[in-house]
Amino acid sequence: MNTTQLRKLGVPNECLNAAIAGIQEAAKHGRLRGREIKQLIGNVLKAPSDYAAHPDFGQLARDLIESANFSRPDPIDYQVWGAEIDDACRAQMKQACGLPMAVGAALMPDAHVGYGLPIGGVLALENAIVPYAVGVDIACRMKLSVLDLPTAQLSENFHRFKNALDKGTRFGVGSVHERPQQHDVMDTDWTVTPVTREYRDKAWRQLGTSGSGNHFVEFGVLSLSQRDEGLGLDAGEYVSLLSHSGSRGTGAAVCDTYSNIARDRLPKRYEDLGRLAWLDMDDEAGQEYWAAMNLMGEYAAANHDVIHRLVSQIAGARIIAGVENHHNFAWKEIHDGRELIVHRKGATPAEVGELGVIPGSMADPAFVVRGKGNVASFKSASHGAGRRMSRTAAREKYSWRAVQRDLEVKGIRVLSAGADEVPYAYKNILDIMREQQDLVETVARFDPKIVKMSDDGRAED
Repeated sequence: MNTTQLRKLGVPNECLNAAIAGIQEAAKHGRLRGREIKQLIGNVLKAPSDYAAHPDFGQLARDLIESANFSRPDPIDYQVWGAEIDDACRAQMKQACGLPMAVGAALMPDAHVGYGLPIGGVLALENAIVPYAVGVDIACRMKLSVLDLPTAQLSENFHRFKNALDKGTRFGVGSVHERPQQHDVMDTDWTVTPVTREYRDKAWRQLGTSGSGNHFVEFGVLSLSQRDEGLGLDAGEYVSLLSHSGSRGTGAAVCDTYSNIARDRLPKRYEDLGRLAWLDMDDEAGQEYWAAMNLMGEYAAANHDVIHRLVSQIAGARIIAGVENHHNFAWKEIHDGRELIVHRKGATPAEVGELGVIPGSMADPAFVVRGKGNVASFKSASHGAGRRMSRTAAREKYSWRAVQRDLEVKGIRVLSAGADEVPYAYKNILDIMREQQDLVETVARFDPKIVKMSDDGRAED
């Protein structure tokens, strides 16, 4: 009998292994066969306590008893930063906090509904990882490079910067470079999992591209009110390049592959959790996902490295300083003396002294920040402003061309974007920064001037 037939008989998912082991034992010793096995399993399902000592199906009976007596633990508590978080997002976070291995959680002020874990959610688990609590765009990240150009050039030589953005990267679902770019990341071991081996060539073609959704590359002005040793910059204003993108199609394939494995293994009593299905870190699949996720982290960093190299070269600029950070990732960290797997889906690491970048929207500033190491947030902060309006609602309400003209009057030139990414679809970044003053301190402010995004209106984030 196979698992499909056993499920039809009524064997719960969490008892399938014991049922299969019982069948194998019975067959090996020639005690039962065919219809007799099917009938016996049916009897065990009806009265498992009568068969707890059975030589072949005793473990099945004991697992059935345990399953019947199981009660799910209450969800753990979590702390919330920010006022503009809707009930659906809170309900999604509460469900994530009901995972049996959940130890701690927090919700950042930019939080909004996502798949599985909310975007802006932080979830600490013991010895388990949830692919969809990392996200589809594994290791999506921010990178800011400071350039050796005078700020007046942004208005005086607009076409120079436009050309750099147009030619230095590619936007849109499935976008690739005509000629694969070079980076050491492609020389690392892509055979760590079957899916990374299969997608290596696609990853190479997409290296140095930005995709779609809320991904962007933009020039702007970075302002520092005083010298910062972490950045190595004096007070002043600097032309800077800021980008947001991740691991592209390969990261999505890794997420889908291992989330499907996790969902297939999800105990029946937890089947309502769906995309919150987890992998045990001691299992082969969990170890494979961990290896693939970390490779995607290296790849996403390389992706930004190529974008910044190409765009700055075309603009005729030299990079003199920079800062970057992941989100949509999981880290092994020690909290209260325990090693935990800390998932940050749309949340920025904010260890004491750690630099990061938190963007607003195409019309609003981004901020270079330094973490304060707040243990209540698991040393995390927001990854941006966060959506207040769905993509569909934004497309229905706003005309992109009208918004583009309005922004140009304000001194912001948007080369391409979609109506689903208009600034009004996002929360106010200044409010978000005020709501997390105990998580990060502001080091510098970046004001966008020339922005490029995908104009196809499809999400890849």
